[in-house]
Order: sequence, then C-alpha cells, then structure tokens
Amino acid sequence: MKFKVILYCTIFIALSLTFISASKKKMGPTPIAFKIPKGFPKPSKNIFANNTLTQEGFLLGKKLFFDPKLSKDGQVSCESCHQQFAAFSTYDHNYSHGVNNTFTDRNAPALINLAWMDKLHWDGGVNHLEVQPLNPLTAPNEMAESLDSILHKLNADPNYKQMFKAAFGDEKITTQRMLKSMAQYTGSLVSANSKYDKVKRGEASFIVPEQKGYELFKLYCNTCHQEPLFTDNSFRNNGITLNKFNDIGRQKITLDKKDSLKFKVPTLRNVGVTLPYMHDGRFFDVEKVIDHYRNLDTTIINLDANLQKKISMTEMQKKQLAMFLYTLTDTSFTRSKHLGL
Repeated sequence: MKFKVILYCTIFIALSLTFISASKKKMGPTPIAFKIPKGFPKPSKNIFANNTLTQEGFLLGKKLFFDPKLSKDGQVSCESCHQQFAAFSTYDHNYSHGVNNTFTDRNAPALINLAWMDKLHWDGGVNHLEVQPLNPLTAPNEMAESLDSILHKLNADPNYKQMFKAAFGDEKITTQRMLKSMAQYTGSLVSANSKYDKVKRGEASFIVPEQKGYELFKLYCNTCHQEPLFTDNSFRNNGITLNKFNDIGRQKITLDKKDSLKFKVPTLRNVGVTLPYMHDGRFFDVEKVIDHYRNLDTTIINLDANLQKKISMTEMQKKQLAMFLYTLTDTSFTRSKHLGL
C-alpha cells in the first residue's frame, strides 16, 4: 500500500513538472506593462502597439545598445554617444566620436521619454522609434556598418541566438527583430523622478531660489518647454546661426524655406548633465544658454514668434532660473542598474 502511494505521488509530481514545463514553453516572452508616470500625458501613439514590450525583448535591446560589435571596427556602441550618466547623451563633447576617430555633425540628443515623441532627431527626419537606429548603425561617421554584416556577427554569437529565441520564440535573427528589441529598450528610457517631480508629488519642496527660478521658467520658457515633458516636440528657429556644416535643420527634411534653421525643441529634463547644448553643442553652460535668449537679436529672419520680444532678466534671476533647471536632474534615471550595465 505504501509503495502504491509513493508510486502515485511520483507519477503526479512528474506529470505536474511536465505540465509546468509545457506551460512555460507555451507562455513565451514575459510581457511588461509600460507605466505612464503620474502627471504625464498619455503618449499620442502607442509605440508598443505592434511591438509588445517584454522582459526578454527589453534585455535583448539593452545588450544590443551597449554592444560595440554592431559597429564596423567593433569599438563604437550606441552607448558610446548616448552615455547613461549623461542621461543618454554625449557628455562634454559637442560632436560625438564615430569609427576611425571620425566625428558626427550634430550633438547627440539625450534619449529621454522617447515614447512621447512622434518625430526623432534634431530635424525630425525619423518618425518611428523602430527605424531610428538605422542611420547611426550605417552612417560612415558613426558606426559605419552594413546590416548584413551586423546580422552575420549576431548569428555567429550563440548568446544572441538564445536571446532572440527567448524574445521572439525562435533563434531567427533578422533586422526587424533587432530593431524591435532596441525600440523596446530605448522606449523604456523614462525619466520622471527628479526633485521637480518629487515636489509635484508632494514629496519635497523647492528652496527659495529654486522656487523663484520656477516662476521665471513659467514666465519665459514654458511655452516651448512645456511641463511635464519639458518640450512641446515642435521645431523652432531659436536664433542659432549657421554653423560650419551649414546645417539648415528642419528645412533639409521638408524642403520648405520657412523651416530654415528650425530644430527640435529638446527636453530640459536632466539638462544639468546633458551639456553641451543646442544641435551643435555650441554652449557648454546652462547660464550661457540663458544669456543667448537674454541677448537675442530679435530681428533675425524666421525667428520663432515666441522669441521676438526680448527676455528681460537680471543676473540674479538668471542664476535662480539655472537653479530650477538643475532640479530636473533625475539621478535614479542616470544611475539605474535596470537601464545600464
């Protein structure tokens, strides 16, 4: 009798384990819910609508983002130009380094809250996060690699085969799957836990200079850098003159002269660590940026309508505004082990 009980128990356990194993295989990748931070608007489009966000897809995308193998010389990764400690921008360099010590022709923008952006790059030339990596991967002054070569290198790596299988159900490595997984990672780069956010949630308070700076921000800056994203995602001529590359900005995409020297309004989140500033990184200091708007030539052709009245601000007010802007630094974002290596 005891033998029969043991036998039945053994069979039951074996069948249970088989069922659990089969269920796990059937379940596939583990879905992740994309969480909209408190106070944030709903994104205008769901970037994960046709690319389900999963734990396995996110991890694959993160590995690809940090892997220099994707570049021609094996030395440059996406992270080389988008460093986490700098809120995924290039810290202290106006132009980033590409393969063979080449340089990019624009300042690498911070990758922050991309799920709320309909158009990407300084000129808005890319309209979906899934295709965004194609340009840096293949540009001769960035990663300079061909897609066929990248796929060949990924297929030669057994770890990648396992990760693609975990994320997509089989070991097949394709450009589309690579781009989808990278979009799952970059689309998850959400920053919403700065001191400013904590104040808004009632968890902290501004000191007096920060509060005065916030009032100045709402008076002079909030039209273009709208809370809580601190950008309205528009393209504007902010009085920046042509640089050595004769970069005409948005006009290059639309071919409309009215878009001459219009560039994407960048988010001010984490502005304290994303220097230098502007599309060509010409300013290395937040206060220099403020000075640009204080001393702006309002007669510039095609200057944005919101800037055609000079900003009157004292030196003390300038410093107060800068102090508020520094409250937008989110160290939980720049130091997150979940997002970094």
